[in-house]
Amino acid sequence: MVTGATSGIGRACAEVFLKAGYRVIVTARREEKLHEVFDAYGDDCKILCFDVCNRDAAFEAVAALPAEWSRIDVLINNAGLALGLEPEYEGNPIDWDTMIDTNVKGLLTMTRAIVPGMVERNSGHVINIGSVAGDAAYANGNVYCATKAAVKALTDGLRIDVAKTAVRVTLLKPGLVETNFSNIRFHGDDDRAAQVYKGITPLTGEDIADAALYAAQAPAHVQIAEMLILATHQASGSVIVRE
Repeated sequence: MVTGATSGIGRACAEVFLKAGYRVIVTARREEKLHEVFDAYGDDCKILCFDVCNRDAAFEAVAALPAEWSRIDVLINNAGLALGLEPEYEGNPIDWDTMIDTNVKGLLTMTRAIVPGMVERNSGHVINIGSVAGDAAYANGNVYCATKAAVKALTDGLRIDVAKTAVRVTLLKPGLVETNFSNIRFHGDDDRAAQVYKGITPLTGEDIADAALYAAQAPAHVQIAEMLILATHQASGSVIVRE
């Protein structure tokens, strides 16, 4: 199951896993877009439309899965976003709520919906998409950085909680990935979004999807706990060398 699968890292993860022979459940808020992207995969792909911020809808969608789709072996908690890039004292409280509800509460909702089945079966893998931003705050990133720091803490905590089982837990921490991430952050300002990737060759969604597949296909006794993935000329969340 991949959340936030209509674009960016989520779409890339879904497509990379499908091509690797997995049957994939894709979820997102935009049903039309889900069908546009994934109908071509036929019976290997199951579409679920709900918002991870709506806990009841998420639980209902998972509970209603037919038997042949109900055993989820890999959960990729990808749904997330950044909104705004202002000093904390000038931030938009609505943006704060959306980031916290999606990046933190949404991840918790999906974990609560899926992981009990993994624990019961003593098998499964949770892959959370964090960020280099969770390691250290950068200028004007405040709340987004805080949500990704929370993802790291929640991932580490879950790994501890399931250590008595064979369930594996992985945190992927991408740096600059060229998707619609910055366009969303800047509320549709394409020019401002383009400046984020100017002068550097950024990562792609497929780069992160390849890392997710690598972690999922590691031998059963190997747990890729955490992976930091940066563009070659990016040293940290705030150190980027541009041409």
